[in-house]
Amino acid sequence: MNTRASLLLLCGLALLPGHPLAAAETQADRKARLLALTQDFTKPEPYEALQGGSGTNRSRFDRNTFSLPSAALSFEERGDFFLGNGVFDRAWVVAPSSTLASDGLGPLFNARSCQGCHVKDGRGHPPAPGDGNMVSMLFSLSDAHGNPDPVYGHQFQDQAVPGMAAEGKVRVRYRPVPFTYPDGTTVMLRKPVYSTDAALSDGVALNPRIAPPMIGLGLFEAIPEAAILAHADPGDADGDGISGRAHWLAGAGGRVLGRFGWKATEATIRDQSAVAFHNDMGLSTSLFPAPHGDCTAAQTACRGAIHGDENGGPEVTDDLLELVTFYAANLAVPARRDIGDKDVLAGKELFYKARCTACHVPKFATAADAPRERRNQLIWPYSDFLLHDMGPGLADATPTGGAEAAEWRTPPLWGIGLTEVVNGHSFFLHDGRARSLEEAILWHGGEAQAARDTYAAFTAEERAKILRFLESL
Repeated sequence: MNTRASLLLLCGLALLPGHPLAAAETQADRKARLLALTQDFTKPEPYEALQGGSGTNRSRFDRNTFSLPSAALSFEERGDFFLGNGVFDRAWVVAPSSTLASDGLGPLFNARSCQGCHVKDGRGHPPAPGDGNMVSMLFSLSDAHGNPDPVYGHQFQDQAVPGMAAEGKVRVRYRPVPFTYPDGTTVMLRKPVYSTDAALSDGVALNPRIAPPMIGLGLFEAIPEAAILAHADPGDADGDGISGRAHWLAGAGGRVLGRFGWKATEATIRDQSAVAFHNDMGLSTSLFPAPHGDCTAAQTACRGAIHGDENGGPEVTDDLLELVTFYAANLAVPARRDIGDKDVLAGKELFYKARCTACHVPKFATAADAPRERRNQLIWPYSDFLLHDMGPGLADATPTGGAEAAEWRTPPLWGIGLTEVVNGHSFFLHDGRARSLEEAILWHGGEAQAARDTYAAFTAEERAKILRFLESL
């Protein structure tokens, strides 16, 4: 490949050689044209197959497809990626241990490793009804004001180190909820009902979270803040019924934009990683130096347990945290499949017609000052990264920090069609209640109610084409 072609491939916003381009078109015009919603559904758009820009995985679509490094990484960077993968997969053990670099687990925790929840770097799942084993699913705790439980803290931990008692178990059962299409077809949805043997404080509720996929996180972080805010309309000034809002968080230098998590509760991958070490595994970092994880002052046995930072430093050193952050930032997004298939193209047109793109914004350009491997990329996440009111059907029992109970960050859709290949299941939404993409659509309410109703009014053949489009992502 010649130098010019190599540079054009790296710069996802540049046009490939041979593309017809008016000489007068500026870079800004070119960018605007590439980011505009298409009106032509007869053929794929330029670069549509490369969902993750130049780093897209175009070679493997098997169980490991979410665990591959970005194709844009250099040889040296791939070394850091695989070192980070080792930390991500590491099973932490109880302190004190001869493996000093891996001890400090707990005392209370939900998983022994990052991979324990993010299996194959993919999507978690709920337990079987009645089963108290919550692998790849956890519960945040909050009251009506978004505050944590004064005894159990921010998160319910269902595992503990030897000699300690876990906070308890949570079990789920499902209540059937029928949905009837206008054409008379009925689909049986299911709504989860949770119970626990723990005595939560008055007004505190369990709020479920399955582990989200890990792919493309660094590209989310590389989107300019202004590009996300351009889609925000908290007061619904345009009257279209969509009022997405930014989730502003307190940061060291002032307020920062939340981008990560089901409620956009973290601003950076590093922050999200440190929170997971702290809450999910009870491990300290320089960001969360408390050696006992989410243990509260009321949990004296937990706070008195042995921990792994006897030398005064965090159990997860900054070097390890940076490796995990680099790994999480550079997991490749898989390429689209069958983008020229007539049913996929027809489904895409119907997806746009239903105005699903009002929240699931198809594409963004990453910043020119992002890390080298992620800068100036045209990416296709199908998300606006904003909070939207999804109605009472999907609402948590209580708020989470600054996010209301019914508010959710629009989840990216790229890779969603490979969920069953990677994780062996088809459970969707924040709590895994949806057993198919169809069920996930039918649970949409609030700001998404009109789009859901438009989808429901389509013929069965048209609905199948929308699902076919989603499966191609």
